[in-house]
Amino acid sequence: MSEQVNNPLHGKTLEAILTELVEQYGWAELSKRIAINCFKNDPSIKSSLVFLRRTPWARQQVETLYVKSRKS
Repeated sequence: MSEQVNNPLHGKTLEAILTELVEQYGWAELSKRIAINCFKNDPSIKSSLVFLRRTPWARQQVETLYVKSRKS
């Protein structure tokens, strides 16, 4: 198997990605950048993870924001 050294998501769990984004932006700014209700109304890591694991388009947006935030 080839190593994924250029993949910034390699070895990162969705929980770790979300936690880093919340620490970096906070829930209010995160809900402005990604318009998802679970970020706006009574947000928590647990409830957001449930939604993101069941909703591929939302997970993609979170992963894209994470990658962009690592490049800057």
